[in-house]
Amino acid sequence: MQIPMISGVYTGENADYKTLYPLNMMPVVQNTGVSNGYLRPVEGIVEIGTGPGISRGAINWNGKHYRVMGSKFCRISNAGTVIEIGDVGNDNKRVSMDYSFDQLAISSNRSLFYYDGSTLSQVTDLDLGTVLDVVWVDGYFMTTDGEFLVVTELTDPTQVLPTKYGSSEIDPDPVNGLLKLRNEIYAVNRYTIEVFDNVGGEGFPFQRINGAQIQRGSIGTFCSIIYEDTIAFLGSGRNEAPAIYLGANGGTVKISTREIDEILIQFSEEELSNSVLETLNDKSQAFLWVRLPDRTLVYDMAASRAVGESVWYIMSSSIANYSQYRARDVIFCYDKWQVGDTESSKVGVLDNTISTHFEDTVKWEFGTKIVYNESRGALFRRLELVALTGRTQGFSDPVISTSYSLDGRTWSQERSIRIGKAGDRLKRLVWWRQGHMKNTRIQRFTGDSNAYIAISRLEADLEPLIV
Repeated sequence: MQIPMISGVYTGENADYKTLYPLNMMPVVQNTGVSNGYLRPVEGIVEIGTGPGISRGAINWNGKHYRVMGSKFCRISNAGTVIEIGDVGNDNKRVSMDYSFDQLAISSNRSLFYYDGSTLSQVTDLDLGTVLDVVWVDGYFMTTDGEFLVVTELTDPTQVLPTKYGSSEIDPDPVNGLLKLRNEIYAVNRYTIEVFDNVGGEGFPFQRINGAQIQRGSIGTFCSIIYEDTIAFLGSGRNEAPAIYLGANGGTVKISTREIDEILIQFSEEELSNSVLETLNDKSQAFLWVRLPDRTLVYDMAASRAVGESVWYIMSSSIANYSQYRARDVIFCYDKWQVGDTESSKVGVLDNTISTHFEDTVKWEFGTKIVYNESRGALFRRLELVALTGRTQGFSDPVISTSYSLDGRTWSQERSIRIGKAGDRLKRLVWWRQGHMKNTRIQRFTGDSNAYIAISRLEADLEPLIV
């Protein structure tokens, strides 16, 4: 029989079934003839250079890779050479960047900077105030200090008039960030999202679109992002627990599952407010990264649409348990996905031929749905993973392991097999004499980035028990 494995199940202490999402294994929906989907290792991270500090934000401007690292604004070449341009201060928070036709704006250290391709300068107009976020729209740079929406002058982006302040006043919640979608401004507040359109005039040139207001908001400045022509955000409405939503046309659609919500509720609001949402659209897959303090949750919209349910997996840069996923501030430039590092001043690229993270070995894991033989029990004579083998690096013969649980809480001793060396592409991954079950059973598989395989099917040869 075939056992489903795109997402697994385990049980909680409070008499509850819980979802086990794949760790460092990406679900891919594709009819291969063997199955309708498979698991493949997430991309590895390869170092290409080193900068003056930890990455705090990046952008592709005019085909070049720009990144703020520590307090330095830098340009990074295709070869990974880091060129320091100037200092933008460092409050250890992420920066935001956007560009007009001729200038790149950087919101860093609660201040605003411009770069015109040769000179980096800071806006010193006192009427600008504190800068938490910046976007460019219709010739204006718009910023927010958490209370007001502030636009620069059309003829001089270094000047601000206090008579041209705007506000988001449907709810007294603070403004956490700004987004631009279809040339409309979204003021992303803590419990609401308001939409503004440019109507011109002598004062603040943007007017609220009342019918487009969303009755939920983002928990932090970088907890919202444009994702597949919608607003994706981590947040809530008033008197609600945090969750992950897509917002558009005055409404929201919840994409976080119960299991994802339970992961979120483990963190305080202050911890979640420092989370970051990023997007990566590649190879017909549309990924939303939710970077939490100890792991990154990944949602795939394309796969979710194909299977009719939310498809999630988890990325972590650890050989045991969970840890912060090291790739951050991902952008596509020079025909590659460029990333920074959460732990060091390294700059890297994503590489789909390996699965190590800056040469460090990481763990992968996935589980199965519950195997149930209508209460008759069964002997597990054989388990076989149908997989693409022989893709490992070097001359090693890596090991993968499996264990099982009869109650979803306690697990058997792990049984290990070797997956074959590089070039051993006909290797079959089989476990013999795998015990029995009286009623139900869950199987779990683990390996590390040395075991570089894609898995399309799990087959079990069962013999019913007479009970």
